[in-house]
Amino acid sequence: MKAFHIGLWGDSIGRGVVYDEAAGRYRISPENPCAVLQKELGLQVHNYARMGSTARDGLERMTEDRMERGGVAVIEFGGNDCDMDWKAVSRDPDAEHEARLPLNQFKTTLQALVERSRLNGMEPVLVTPPPIDAERYFCWVSRGLNAANILRYLGDVQHIYRWQERYAHAVTAVANRTGARLIDLRDAFLAETHVDRLLCADGIHPNERGYRMMSDVARMALAQ
Repeated sequence: MKAFHIGLWGDSIGRGVVYDEAAGRYRISPENPCAVLQKELGLQVHNYARMGSTARDGLERMTEDRMERGGVAVIEFGGNDCDMDWKAVSRDPDAEHEARLPLNQFKTTLQALVERSRLNGMEPVLVTPPPIDAERYFCWVSRGLNAANILRYLGDVQHIYRWQERYAHAVTAVANRTGARLIDLRDAFLAETHVDRLLCADGIHPNERGYRMMSDVARMALAQ
């Protein structure tokens, strides 16, 4: 995949966000793929990813003035799309709760992102979300809430992992359906012996080591 102009539409992982435990806050990792590709390969990379974004937010930001014909549009979503309103779950674990972007809507929105990329002369590249550490993430989202109620709704802690995995499968399915290129970031993480060592304390964001591995994956993808 040869590209001199890359646009990235995604969420906090696309942005390169890590949780800094010492500082008690989130920050941008200098090891994130966009920064590394610009510095080491001299590529022009425009990062339109934002923390908290869903695919629907990305579609709103994928405006014509941000598209460059002949470039590559990297599309990285899923982590926020599958997320729940945990406060609502904590209050009423017996009610039905929707993800921020229900699965079918997630698929159609991803397809719309692919189509818009092509319409504006860019090659779409879909990226699967990395896996989460369910136990860490459960502890993170249940802070200050009724953890027992949230667990009651989930059935078991690992349901969080399985739920998020369905969104990763959806990314692959959309890539297959549309013929878009796919970077299977999730598989790269799962191939590691100790995947937990690549994730932050929140169980969902890669840490510095995780971003270094992501940058290696990005380099290999560009070389193909």
